[in-house]
Amino acid sequence: MDVVVGLDSGTTATKAVTAGADARVRDLVSVGYPLLVPAPGRAELDAGRLQQAAVEALTAITALARDRGDRVVGIALSAAMHGLVPMDGDGAPLGPVVTWADARAAEWAQALVADGRAPALHARTGTPVHAMSPLVKLSWERAQDGDRVSGTPRWGGVKELVVAALCGGPMVVDRSIASTTGLYDIRAGRWDDEALAIAGVRAGQLGEVLPTTAVLPGLRADVAAATGLPAGTPVVLGAADGVLANLGIGAVRPDVAAVSLGTSGAMRVVVPTPTVDPGRRLFCYALTDDAWVVGGAVNNGGSVVRWASQALAVEPGHPEPQGEEADALDARLLEEAAAVPAGSAGLLCLPYLLGERAPWWRSGLRGAYLGLRREHRRPHLVRAAVEGVCQQLALVRDAFSATDVPVREVRATGGAVASPLWVRTLAAALDLPVRVADSPEGTGLGACLLGLHALGALPDLDAATALVTVHDPVEPDPADAAVYRELRPLVERSTDALTDVLTALDALDDTPSHPV
Repeated sequence: MDVVVGLDSGTTATKAVTAGADARVRDLVSVGYPLLVPAPGRAELDAGRLQQAAVEALTAITALARDRGDRVVGIALSAAMHGLVPMDGDGAPLGPVVTWADARAAEWAQALVADGRAPALHARTGTPVHAMSPLVKLSWERAQDGDRVSGTPRWGGVKELVVAALCGGPMVVDRSIASTTGLYDIRAGRWDDEALAIAGVRAGQLGEVLPTTAVLPGLRADVAAATGLPAGTPVVLGAADGVLANLGIGAVRPDVAAVSLGTSGAMRVVVPTPTVDPGRRLFCYALTDDAWVVGGAVNNGGSVVRWASQALAVEPGHPEPQGEEADALDARLLEEAAAVPAGSAGLLCLPYLLGERAPWWRSGLRGAYLGLRREHRRPHLVRAAVEGVCQQLALVRDAFSATDVPVREVRATGGAVASPLWVRTLAAALDLPVRVADSPEGTGLGACLLGLHALGALPDLDAATALVTVHDPVEPDPADAAVYRELRPLVERSTDALTDVLTALDALDDTPSHPV
């Protein structure tokens, strides 16, 4: 079969998948690397290792395709959003990649909110003013060393690093990644003057913005030799990982939302034109020139159950389980929690163990249990944590409604949706049918589909809705949905009421900081 490689460079691994025109994943390779936390608040990647991983993953997946008798006819790129890395004029990294999870710029995000510039910036760029964004990271870097920011030849992110490693040539970036930086005017289609001034950089220090369907000249000679692919193999510039996840599970109609629920989570909907939530709860990022993704990301997903496993089910002094043993313990806790009725006997969890992004976009939030009584036990705590995450995604869905984006169906992917409790709770909290995607590799498959479209093998992206396999819908339980509707305003009220307290506690804590 003729196949396209979807190369997805993420925060902890680079994954490569192959798929043909039938939209079925044929092979998968993953090359891991550590998220570096050299000091409290920092969260970085070794830029050189990330580039090396891209070549390794491409080499390994090409070998698997060759063994199958498949022919690689193109490569399409996906990359993690919000990274920032200094680069020289030839695209070589001059330092680590500062990831979305780096918390050091939180004070500068708060300053932009306090001085009133955040609403207009968010409206023009589609990116919330938050410590995750390159705009805010650069403004923080500028405060530390303005000469370094202005004197660095190039500033890029994960996508620019991978393009430099695979293709070389002038620095380019796709419109999707550009739209996630907080530096790009999504309606005018150019770098934003005010954002550049705040960041202290010039447009010439950033990549040339190209469509996500742009086809680059081909692989560098050394990469072609390492992978065994022809140097002229087309490389499709591709898009950001979040928006490609929608494409990879067939959620490309305006009434079908994608939910990713792994360690963290997100809910996203594709719309035909740039759309910014007036309440500044949602982001708006490009998929193609005619398809834009509106949504919100939450920091906490399946990680809340892993925390519960470690905090509530591991004997003191015993090593924490890893790998399959940890997965089995998580599954046992979820089975216990499934016996607890919806609402967890009046126990409410604000699941901000790793801080929180949507819909609040506030730095310093921490987790809390409210309504705790003597009769509550471990299953109640676990169930309430699962419900808390699903309620955050329901608040994102409520923001869709306020932005006149109707949602009638949800397609879900990620490790957490292997659990029936997670899927049932998500369906009830959203009060929508949830269909779980057949393949867990939505982002890599989305890159393949975008590549097939760019190379003329897929007529339009709407075809992905029919091509991608999903399971039968899980319908929301009406009684559970009614409970969550009643509880959701309490989540909002308690978060608003406790923000100052939680932020003060965060400031007093001298242990290593969590992601923002």
